[in-house]
Amino acid sequence: MPQYTLINKKTKEQWDVTCSWDELQTHLNDDVKQALSVPKIISGRSGSMKVPDGFTDLKKRIKKGSGAGNTVNV
Repeated sequence: MPQYTLINKKTKEQWDVTCSWDELQTHLNDDVKQALSVPKIISGRSGSMKVPDGFTDLKKRIKKGSGAGNTVNV
């Protein structure tokens, strides 16, 4: 779920909320606005993702069958 940074216009206080876009709209009013930033996505996975075994072989078969002048990178 995305995490948004909100700012109180009067006090300049900033805080983060984790909510859906519709829920974010309920937090915004005349005194509170959303800070301009890239939304932070929070997921249940951490670390790097490993591609399945055989994926490299599949890419090689795609490259081999794509014909001359292909731009497929293996």
